[in-house]
Amino acid sequence: MSLRVIGANLIVSIKSFYREKTAVFFTIAFPVLLILVFGTIFMNQDNVRFDFRVQDLDQTTSSAELVKTLELNEKFAITTVDPAINATQYAKHNKLNLVVVIPKDFESSLIGRMTRNDPNASVTITYIYDPSSTSVSTKMQILNSVFAEMNQRMSGKPPFITPAEVSILNGNYRFIDFFVPGILAMTVMTASLFGAVSVNAELRQKGVIRKLSTTPITHTDWILSNVLYQFLLSVLSTLLILFVSYIAFDVALQLNFWLPVFVVLDVFAFVGMGMILTRVATEAESATAAANAIMFPMMFLSGTFFPVEMMPRFLQTFSRILPLYYVNEGLRASMIFSDNMVALRCSVIIGVFAAVVFVLGAMTTKWEEG
Repeated sequence: MSLRVIGANLIVSIKSFYREKTAVFFTIAFPVLLILVFGTIFMNQDNVRFDFRVQDLDQTTSSAELVKTLELNEKFAITTVDPAINATQYAKHNKLNLVVVIPKDFESSLIGRMTRNDPNASVTITYIYDPSSTSVSTKMQILNSVFAEMNQRMSGKPPFITPAEVSILNGNYRFIDFFVPGILAMTVMTASLFGAVSVNAELRQKGVIRKLSTTPITHTDWILSNVLYQFLLSVLSTLLILFVSYIAFDVALQLNFWLPVFVVLDVFAFVGMGMILTRVATEAESATAAANAIMFPMMFLSGTFFPVEMMPRFLQTFSRILPLYYVNEGLRASMIFSDNMVALRCSVIIGVFAAVVFVLGAMTTKWEEG
């Protein structure tokens, strides 16, 4: 291994990147445009799903009637939760965006209001919610309107039912905070996959790779310099995306050691896939088409733009076999939820995948086939 040769080839790659305006656009400008456009959209609009869970701690006739009233509302699909479990932990574990908790004293307070005319008799119904969800604010607004109508029918002041919001997250997060880690993972994937495909397929088609066997650069030097080049581009894109996100949308993301870990794993995984593709599709055009066929399903089905839970069940199952899904989940676990165990599990899964495809890709990249 020669550091001088690796460095020289790295400089050539950087100069080639600067001259290729399309690559510059998709590596730097395109992810920034996505952040600005989708961030602006999701700051003000939500895709609504009206399903949520209800935990009835009172377990009385009155509380059951309240649940039935909510079920009769055509906007809601309700699932009940065992009153013995911790609702907050249940919401986190099952990745739910809303659990409504009816308090234990619901019926006694209702009797006090209705039979004894006690204006101070009231209850607090708790919304345990995920603020990074696209739909939760709309659900809570509709629930508030339902409860406001109930209060109005009772003609009491102060209102009998008062909602209280409890976030399942440690900080104040919005959907843009969910969105940014997905864009980071997608950008690194795109740059690494297409970088490996374009370099290997184009140079092989032109016969350049065969000629490299007559130069001082070795097979290992060539692969490592290309990986280092893709890693530098990924770092540049990551820093730029984070900078724009913090400046334009004031995101509340936690930056820790997991971020570079997942960037490195992302690079190795998709550089490896790119090298394998150029073995299967030897022409530059067919290799690019094959890369597109892999990239676009992963981009839209791995939870990059929307939570996987919003998809149909069969698509959710398919999503969980895609490598980008685990990069997305790992970054969000570390940057939003501070969940090191989920981040570790995702890093192991994507790490094993990256090791396998990178070794296979390196083994299939041969000088004599150029």
